[in-house]
Amino acid sequence: MQTRPRLVTNVPFWVLVIASLAAVIGGLVLVLRQVDAIEALVNDPNATVVTVYVAQSWVSVGAAVLAAGAIGLASALAVATVVSTRTNSDVAIETIDWNSDDETAIESSPATSAPFATAGTAPQAATAAAPIAVEDADVETPSTATAPPQAATAAQQGRDEDPAAR
Repeated sequence: MQTRPRLVTNVPFWVLVIASLAAVIGGLVLVLRQVDAIEALVNDPNATVVTVYVAQSWVSVGAAVLAAGAIGLASALAVATVVSTRTNSDVAIETIDWNSDDETAIESSPATSAPFATAGTAPQAATAAAPIAVEDADVETPSTATAPPQAATAAQQGRDEDPAAR
């Protein structure tokens, strides 16, 4: 089972490639049209300086768009190279059976019925073991519970040593 999506089905990769190609084509169209316009304006005796300079600025914009598309294509090529040279890790992915309730099932094998049995004791017959109740270590005692004897003696000793408590 493959754990990573293939590059062919990766939508952001294809968006990058298509947008980069569109930018390259758009930049080329802008540059080539404006260079032709500049060429026609230079040969025209009635051309003004303003029209020639406007065409030059459009060539600059087209060159910037063309460069952005070229950078996008180069990064798409780099991504494709990195993805194709990655090694597939041999990770086993386990599917979860949501209908199974194995962790609450009672095990009846002799090895699990007495996991801490010593070699001298015989394994007991498979009986239903009582579930183990484990409490959280951070659970505090309720306010109605009495203090343990160690706390009472420590509080008494603290009062004996503190002159301000008298």
